[in-house]
Amino acid sequence: MLHSTKRLLTALLLTSSAAFAQKAPVADFHAWAPTPPMGWNSWDCYGPTVTETEVKANADYMAQHLKSSGWEYVVVDIRWYVSNDKAHGYNEKDPDFNIDQYGRFVPAVNRFPSAAGGKGFKPLGDYLHAKGLKFGIHIMRGVPVVAVQRKLAILGSKATAADIYSKEGQAAWLHDMYTVVAGRPGAQEYYDSLFKLYASWGLDFVKIDDLSEPYHAPEIEMIRRAIDKSGRKIVLSMSPGETPLANAKHAQQHANMWRTVGDFWDSWEQLKEHFEVCNRWNPYRQPGAWPDADMLPMGRLGIRAERGDDRMTRFTRDEQYTLMTLWSIFRSPLMFGGDLPSNDPFTLSLLTNKAVLNVLNTSTNNRQLFRRNDLVAWTADDPKTGAKYLAVFNAQDQELLPPSAAAWNSGTISRQTPGQSKALDVDLKGARTLYLNVRDGGDGSAWDHANWLAPILTGNGKSVDLTTVPWKAASAGWGKTTVGKSVSGGELKVGGKTYAHGIGTHANSIIEYEVPAGMTRLTGSVGLDQAGAVQNTGGTMQFLVFTQSPYQPAPADSAQVRVSLRELGLTGTCTVRDLWSGQELAPVTGEFAPYVRRHGAKLYRIAKK
Repeated sequence: MLHSTKRLLTALLLTSSAAFAQKAPVADFHAWAPTPPMGWNSWDCYGPTVTETEVKANADYMAQHLKSSGWEYVVVDIRWYVSNDKAHGYNEKDPDFNIDQYGRFVPAVNRFPSAAGGKGFKPLGDYLHAKGLKFGIHIMRGVPVVAVQRKLAILGSKATAADIYSKEGQAAWLHDMYTVVAGRPGAQEYYDSLFKLYASWGLDFVKIDDLSEPYHAPEIEMIRRAIDKSGRKIVLSMSPGETPLANAKHAQQHANMWRTVGDFWDSWEQLKEHFEVCNRWNPYRQPGAWPDADMLPMGRLGIRAERGDDRMTRFTRDEQYTLMTLWSIFRSPLMFGGDLPSNDPFTLSLLTNKAVLNVLNTSTNNRQLFRRNDLVAWTADDPKTGAKYLAVFNAQDQELLPPSAAAWNSGTISRQTPGQSKALDVDLKGARTLYLNVRDGGDGSAWDHANWLAPILTGNGKSVDLTTVPWKAASAGWGKTTVGKSVSGGELKVGGKTYAHGIGTHANSIIEYEVPAGMTRLTGSVGLDQAGAVQNTGGTMQFLVFTQSPYQPAPADSAQVRVSLRELGLTGTCTVRDLWSGQELAPVTGEFAPYVRRHGAKLYRIAKK
């Protein structure tokens, strides 16, 4: 890499070893985030439509209730530069972009009135700084398409936006930007001009989208140089994920945090996947360079979001303890996604437990101790006292029957499947119940947008559109099962064809019906919705139809997680404190074996007596 001597020394000092990951950062941008950043982001509750009033309301809450616990960043997420964006998607038909003469997006004044008169985000940044908080924004990688079309000048260069772009690599899911081609005259100057503007606004944090999956190393390096030249300590967060493991060291050398997953929502299936994800990324943590398990979809979500309706999180209380415990022992950045003023006392208690946040901020030698099926333990050291932290999890589920037990099985469907769909034809003779089940195809369920298309029940010479039959229960691994729309809120579209009737859902999901009297057959088709097919990784799924319950008998509500004290490096009698409750438990010798509720977690501090 063509960097200065300082850059070369930094690259040599940074390694991927777990042992080195606990050492102090080198004296560069890593020092700007010595502990995992903690803040609020507008995405989960307001999507691309957040307003200045809403940002200030969340900032006011943070300053009053959370700042004393270490929460400090307030981040305005995507498309703050569009005057007429919409909830539950993006307006790409006639977006009203706000852009300056140098091809740099500026805030939409109808949403951020203080930006009027060319002030940009500086007044909002000043408002946050006056409260002792820090200011962040989201941007997309690249140069605006509209700047290229207008051949807008680049500050500090004779080139225009039309001289530095390529259509190759353009994001498939949002078409605001083109790739900036590294090495072309004006390319570095364009990124320099961006961060010169952002520094003038008082920016402290930037989340850059479409950067990590696929991984755009040349633009990452230009961004790193531009931030360093800006003269302001702007923490860099790369999104979305999963960042390729092959690029882990490069990410360490250029960013303060980078995503380990795609967008994470209030889905137990997605949360359970994080046990494997966090273990996989654990060796690549170091102070100032944090693998990011994504936002905390807790509290009130979906007010005007891209995903789902206005709701309190779908996570149970046990699952919320699991989320906060795993993120803390893994030392992920914490970015809260809910509307803070709508918090209830329980949510606030999760965010302000100082003993738990101390694990996040100060623990060392963090690692998974074991995974025994779905009973998981993580541990870490208290560097001040030599005590051990122990997190135990019960990730047991009510397991599903194998696909061989289904009345019908689609096999794997992906975007490589012809038409991205298969015909559905199921014999229901004698069936009283019907279960439509979609399962992840084995590559993770991030983009498994699944559609049941034109489902028709027939029998006794009659036919019934299944979409007119009310279901008894319906779940979705992400989002909400919906009649007549895809799970992302769009048309039911598969393989380029739009369907008027059907059901949109997402793996892993189950829809349960009582079979109407006389109905003996179900026909239609199933497929990968277009919204999943166009994503970077696409979707891979399996559709199953059961005429009996697809569940195996449920495990017990609680399970005992047995941990030998020797596994923690402790001997003799030890004291135990429950960090969530603050209670001192009875001393233990030899083994500690707490009971943990299904989908729940416990976090302890264990010390030699």
